Amino acid sequence: MGTMSYPMGGGATRLYSTLAHSLSNSHRVALPLALLERDQAADTTLDPDLCQWQKGSSLSPLDPAEVLRQCEEALGDRPPRFCRAFIRPSGDHGGTIRVMQWNILAQALGEGLDSFVQCPPEALRWSRRKYLILDEILTYRPHVLCLQEVDHYFDTLQPVLARLGYSGKFCPKPWSPCLDVEGNNGPDGCALFFDESRFEFLDCVSLRLSAMMIPTNQVALVMILCCRSTRRHVCVAVTHLKARSGWEWLRSAQGSDLLRQIQNVVQKHADRTSTGCNIPIPMIICGDFNAVPNEEVYCHFVTSPLGLDSAYKKLSQDSLTEPEFTTWKIRPTGECCSTLDYIWYSQDTLRVDGVLDMPSEEEIGPNRLPSFSYPSDHLSLVCDFSFKEDE
Repeated sequence: MGTMSYPMGGGATRLYSTLAHSLSNSHRVALPLALLERDQAADTTLDPDLCQWQKGSSLSPLDPAEVLRQCEEALGDRPPRFCRAFIRPSGDHGGTIRVMQWNILAQALGEGLDSFVQCPPEALRWSRRKYLILDEILTYRPHVLCLQEVDHYFDTLQPVLARLGYSGKFCPKPWSPCLDVEGNNGPDGCALFFDESRFEFLDCVSLRLSAMMIPTNQVALVMILCCRSTRRHVCVAVTHLKARSGWEWLRSAQGSDLLRQIQNVVQKHADRTSTGCNIPIPMIICGDFNAVPNEEVYCHFVTSPLGLDSAYKKLSQDSLTEPEFTTWKIRPTGECCSTLDYIWYSQDTLRVDGVLDMPSEEEIGPNRLPSFSYPSDHLSLVCDFSFKEDE
């Protein structure tokens, strides 16, 4: 892989001190002391395959079209990319904010714990998946990028995306399952990037979600941004709720806690600034909720006093139905085809200009995801928004 790996239950890396520093401004996330007291003598190695894009973030910006071309050249033998068109229920509008939500599949989990029984091992190798991930991002060029299961933030995603004009934050899970996998690359977590040419950074809070006042292993990032063209402020959040059947009650509690904490962050920001006192701060909440639309946590978001709606309902004719699937995989326990990922938005202040359609079953193929043509078991969601006040 060309990157430093961290043995199960041990290892020494400056990564953990970096995580501690990045979270030092927020008392809301408390990483286990064992992670923060690792030997700091070692360093994190950049992925050598991508060094031409990573080194020197202060150097001149990279051309996204050229990086995309190089990614596709590196993937020259892959099957064709999924043909995904934008569905535009309201027609084309100016002032669009493009948001991508994507669980990119942690490398350690894909190779070690998730057991995609129909996926060839070669398709799961990081030497291939890293190009597919960058290819997907650069194909759609989001202004805001919300990711889950990120375990290559410091050695790949952050340095490459910085040269492409993105600024980002990362919040690891306190006890990431990736650390139980031999040869892992450190903990996985949520990452949130934004295009610096489109937005100014105002604030960011890292959250550890709680259930009945008890901290859990799930986290979230809440960021306040200022749109450079409109000067409007917007709150963007990314999260990844507890997985697996039987944990519906925990997801419900985590979702309620997330809504409460986001509301607190937005209120505190409005209290500190004159902007937002008269006009509510729009919210965009992205995540892998691990919950189908009839689960309680989904209902919490639909009925929340924050006035949220799910953007991907706009794919349906009645604007009331979620897509048939956002993830499709085959594990030893059987085939799983369901909708677990969402982009929620403030329907009173934001308008959905378009959403990226899902690929067909034929395109996904009989072995499902991940595959040689797609790097994750979850499909990316991409949505174009405009501020309603800009109409």
